[in-house]
Amino acid sequence: MSDIFENTILCKDCQKKMQPILVRKNGFNLRALGCKDCNNQIIHPEDLKEYADFQNLKKKNFKVKLRFVGNSYAVSIPREIIDFMNEQENEMNEMVDLSLEEIGRISLHF
Repeated sequence: MSDIFENTILCKDCQKKMQPILVRKNGFNLRALGCKDCNNQIIHPEDLKEYADFQNLKKKNFKVKLRFVGNSYAVSIPREIIDFMNEQENEMNEMVDLSLEEIGRISLHF
């Protein structure tokens, strides 16, 4: 199946050929076409859908249990988040970075 961006797309305002660019939003690289003359942009529909899925997941508030396991505590990460992370990366590393950002706030980086 061919991709829509494999075709020549003309700018709706100046009728010049649009060039491939990357638009960065909240850590996402969105494929897009941009017009150098009038700065119009068209973001790839698949990337827009993935970004919308991210925004919806980001709005959710998950309540998870803090469990005592051996000499440490464990928190379960909802499957919905793991599935989304796996879609974004070909292979997710099982090791993550955990840091205390401030009182009451822990950061987890995949």
